[in-house]
Amino acid sequence: MSDRVTDATPDPTDAAVEGALRPTSLQEFVGQDRVKSQLGLVLEAARRRGRAADHVLLSGPPGLGKTTLAVIIAAELQAPLRITSGPALQHAGDVAAVLASLQPGEVLFLDEIHRTARAAEEMLYLAMEDFRVDVVVGKGPGATAIPLEIAPFTLVGATTRAGLLPSPLRDRFGFTAHLDFYDPADLEIILRRSAALLDVPLHEDGAVEIARRCRGTPRIANRLLRRVRDFAQVHGTGVVDHATANLALELYEVDELGLDRIDRAVLEVLINRFGGGPVGLSTLAVAVGEEPETIETVAEPFLVRLGMIVRTPRGRVAAPMAWSHLGASTPLLPQSEFDLGT
Repeated sequence: MSDRVTDATPDPTDAAVEGALRPTSLQEFVGQDRVKSQLGLVLEAARRRGRAADHVLLSGPPGLGKTTLAVIIAAELQAPLRITSGPALQHAGDVAAVLASLQPGEVLFLDEIHRTARAAEEMLYLAMEDFRVDVVVGKGPGATAIPLEIAPFTLVGATTRAGLLPSPLRDRFGFTAHLDFYDPADLEIILRRSAALLDVPLHEDGAVEIARRCRGTPRIANRLLRRVRDFAQVHGTGVVDHATANLALELYEVDELGLDRIDRAVLEVLINRFGGGPVGLSTLAVAVGEEPETIETVAEPFLVRLGMIVRTPRGRVAAPMAWSHLGASTPLLPQSEFDLGT
């Protein structure tokens, strides 16, 4: 298991704290202005019609607010919220059991929807479109399909891998939104709000320092704030200022660009072991000692966004900025190595 402080899978204590810090309305939700405006219009129209809102698909890297938006959607619609996940729906019967128990207008949040089993996905198609499912009774030639009417509901799907969703499922969502990384200014607002809720004295320069090192991700910003708070209470005066934040983040191996141990390990392997690449994802993951999904969904999006890694048809290539960040001399690579690809 990774020891990174920015792990995408928080422990139960972290999850409880993060839940307390989550905004409860679109008005309180900071950032993602385009998505907020579009989603607000969808929800307001549903309220005026007095009907369940269209199904919503939220995609983007971990920690950007997909779960928070699902909670807000239910709150804005004044509807109950049911939470489950793709890995929990492995059979058609699992889907039928969940859907049959839904109340009219209820919001069903399906996290990691791309990991739903194919048989369960096929039952979701019909339920999302016609609000009914066919329950098969018996086996073989004597099997009978019994239609089961279900109450109108709103499905909110969340995924970090939108490309893995089959087209029939993706096309049944009435509204899709992609959440992007946050600007430092929005993260500073989030940090000040969280500090007030946690009763942490936070100076402006401390908020700026944490905001620029949290990888554009609110979840990581709140987690780093708590770690810097711990450092300030143990080794300082309890006040989070620039100097305290800098010392604390150095202790937790978060550098000035927000790169942590795994990010630097990816760059070091690319440069020192493979001469800058290209390197396939599986090979890179084995060399770093992490799962390919961790590299692809947690480390790589941020490194690509910073311009440190380029994804090419032949594999991952370290860009000149990565060499410079590690203090290495950039080799002369042919331009073809930097042709964009998957």
